[in-house]
Amino acid sequence: MQLDISSYAITMANYNKWMNENIYSSVANLDDNAIKRDRGLFFGSIHRTLNHLLVCDLIWLARFKGESAQFHSITQELFSDFEEMKHFRSETDLSIISWAHTLSSISLPLRLRYKSLGSKSDRDINFSKAIVHFFNHQTHHRGQLTAALSEESINYGVTDLIFMPEEI
Repeated sequence: MQLDISSYAITMANYNKWMNENIYSSVANLDDNAIKRDRGLFFGSIHRTLNHLLVCDLIWLARFKGESAQFHSITQELFSDFEEMKHFRSETDLSIISWAHTLSSISLPLRLRYKSLGSKSDRDINFSKAIVHFFNHQTHHRGQLTAALSEESINYGVTDLIFMPEEI
C-alpha cells in the first residue's frame, strides 16, 4: 500500500473508528462518577478527554473542508451524557472516513490557514502535515485514556494499527 496522504487518511480514519469503538465500549463499563472523576489526565477526566477529542475532531474536520467551526474553546462540553457522546462520536467517525475518501479526488491546498482556539493565534501550516497532526492528536489522547482504563483494570483490547481487522 502506498501511503500518499489520501491512503494515509483513509487508513487512519478507519483505525480511529476501530479504536474509538473499543475505547467507548470499555468506558461503558464505568459508572458516571468514574468517567467524570479527575484522574490527572491532561484534560482531567475520561469524560473531558473524550469530549476534547470530539471537539477537536469537529474543528479540524471543518478546517479541512474550508468550513467554520462554531466552538469557543477546545474544552467546550458537547454532551454531559456518555451515551449521547458515544452516539455522536460514532457519527463523527463516519464523517471522518467519508471525508478521507474525498482526498484522492480533490486537489489539496498546500497550506491551511486558520485561527487557533488554543493559542488564539493565526496559523499557516502545511495542509498534509495538518492531516497527520489530526490523526496523531487522536492517538495521543487515546493513549491517556488507555492508561486510565488500565488503572481501572479494564481491558480495552489491542491498540496496534497492524492488528486492525482487515474488513474495516
